[in-house]
Amino acid sequence: MRFLNTKKVKPAEIHRQLVEIYGENVMTDGMIRKWVRQFNDGRTNVHEEARSGRPSVVNDGLVTKVNEKIPENRRFTIRMLLDEFPQISKNCFA
Repeated sequence: MRFLNTKKVKPAEIHRQLVEIYGENVMTDGMIRKWVRQFNDGRTNVHEEARSGRPSVVNDGLVTKVNEKIPENRRFTIRMLLDEFPQISKNCFA
């Protein structure tokens, strides 16, 4: 997304390309527009900012396991993610 934004590709086209490659379960068009605005405002970090509240279950180990699963099945869906990793709350995707 950041690469395409740097090449001045419009957010709607970025979303279309992501859907084409990853399927319908990619981030929404509105979320892509939000990230594009942040990149255009000078943000370079693609990781979420730390914030107060409920602690995250996401850690480097979990990210590694998810990243290993995706190449096994490029059609890996949110439902499959939740089935495979029950420690991830369904509310994370709401």
